[in-house]
Amino acid sequence: MYAIVKTGGKQYKVAPGDKLNIEKLPVEEGAKVELEAICVVDGDKVVADPAEAAKTKVEATVIEQFRGEKQLVFKFKKRKNYKKMRGHRQYLTRVRIDSVGSAVADAQ
Repeated sequence: MYAIVKTGGKQYKVAPGDKLNIEKLPVEEGAKVELEAICVVDGDKVVADPAEAAKTKVEATVIEQFRGEKQLVFKFKKRKNYKKMRGHRQYLTRVRIDSVGSAVADAQ
C-alpha cells in the first residue's frame, strides 16, 4: 500500500517506513504529523479522487530539522561585465512515514 501526499507545494510517493525530506514544518523533533493524501493505492484498489483520498490518514514522525545543500545561483549578462553569485540553503524537515491508513477499505 502506498499513497501520494502533498506538502510544501510538492507531491511525494510514500509507503510505511519511508524517510523523506520535505519543506520545513513548524513542529519539533519527535512530533507526529499527518500529511494530506491525494491518491491511495492498495493492491488493485486505486482511489484517485482527492476528496476520497483525504479520508486516508498518512501519519509521519519528524526525525530532524536541518538545512539542505547549498544551491548556487549565478546571474550574468554577456558582454556587459555583469556577474552575480549568490547561494541559498533551504530549511528542510526529515520525516519517517509510520503508517498509511486503511480508510480506503472502510469507504468502499
